[in-house]
Amino acid sequence: MRDIIVTLMVFGSLPFILRNAYIGVLVWSWLSYMNPHRLTWGFAYSMPFAQIVAATLLVSLFFSKERKPFPVNGLTVTWLLLLAWMIVTTVFALLPDVAYEQLIKVYKIQIITLLTLVLFGSQKKLDLLIWVIVLSIGFFSVKGGVFTVLTGGAHRVYGPSTSYISENNALAVATLMIIPLMYYLYTVTRNKWIRYGLIFAMVASAASVVGSQSRGALIAIIAVGGFFWLKSKAKIVSGALIVILAIAGWNFMPESWHERMSTIENYEEDNSAMGRINAWLYSVNVANDRFTGGGLESWSEQTFAWYAPDPTDVHAAHSIFFAMLGDHGWPGLLMFLTVLALGWRYLSQVIRFTKNKIEYEGQNTLARMLQVSLIAYMSGGAFLSLAYFDLPWHILAIAVLLRVYIAPSSLQQEPESDNQPPRRSLSYR
Repeated sequence: MRDIIVTLMVFGSLPFILRNAYIGVLVWSWLSYMNPHRLTWGFAYSMPFAQIVAATLLVSLFFSKERKPFPVNGLTVTWLLLLAWMIVTTVFALLPDVAYEQLIKVYKIQIITLLTLVLFGSQKKLDLLIWVIVLSIGFFSVKGGVFTVLTGGAHRVYGPSTSYISENNALAVATLMIIPLMYYLYTVTRNKWIRYGLIFAMVASAASVVGSQSRGALIAIIAVGGFFWLKSKAKIVSGALIVILAIAGWNFMPESWHERMSTIENYEEDNSAMGRINAWLYSVNVANDRFTGGGLESWSEQTFAWYAPDPTDVHAAHSIFFAMLGDHGWPGLLMFLTVLALGWRYLSQVIRFTKNKIEYEGQNTLARMLQVSLIAYMSGGAFLSLAYFDLPWHILAIAVLLRVYIAPSSLQQEPESDNQPPRRSLSYR
């Protein structure tokens, strides 16, 4: 039955995609983030739904009149340069066949994500994309939060199989990234029942993060909680809520959780932590020896024998920063950091430009919450292999749109009167 439902939903969306190309990005994002076909047990499990949707999207894009000019700025230029550099590093990769296969996967994600920049020219469309992201990942985070409460936190929470967020650590960071987006949707939603649902989703998702038993997520929780408090307008209320949730979560979790978290202080005695450090040093050695790095997916017994301090302990980098360094050398890491820094800067500009402008209150909240999401990604991703995960790149794309189409207009326009005007919609000028 699940197979039939998923298949009907995907193929039923194709006519709408042909008519409106942006719907293709929405459907593709749903498939990528939620992996609904992986929740089936029959023919739909291995169906190439994403490829079918992508092909339909490209056909629609060719005839579409809704395309807007590709925004050219420091972030998008650096972004494209990084993608071009990935081709170079693949050509000179230590394991070229493996690198090429991974490059295709990365490019599929990147191409669809970049289409966001030319197809999402209104606030309504952006909000739809955010809803798709929140509901897709939230399906697992809310379910995981309920599971954590019902089991007393005795078991870990996992994401959809064969996806970037299948393991507990990755799902925890992805969940931390969507909680701020849930808060944004809460602030712009009028329906009280949907608002109640979003409150429940935020609390359940927070429980899911704790229930993941991820040490990297614990560090990210601290970073996100602190920054969320700084970005919150109601600091007393939000601060009290954070403290209450922290105390409740700490006392609720079982002894096994506390024992696992305590290993952060004694990382020298933890094989997993030392394996990560070994992989990080491998990345540094590869980047120092090879200008183009090792190429995508260079982690193997052969390459570790050449560059790792301990050649017998083969691990992926488990860090967005060291993954970029090992895969694409120092130039690749520099471009990656530049993209993140510019995304942060653009969001700061939007926050500054829309401050105290009631008609842009929604966009101001969105920009602040996107910064919280980036904090979750950078702090949690420092210990996870999520460099090519869709969500941070979607966040950067939204940051570009907000900066290009919100900031200039808010600089040029002032509120017409002292009355509170309605929230203004993002649109192309």
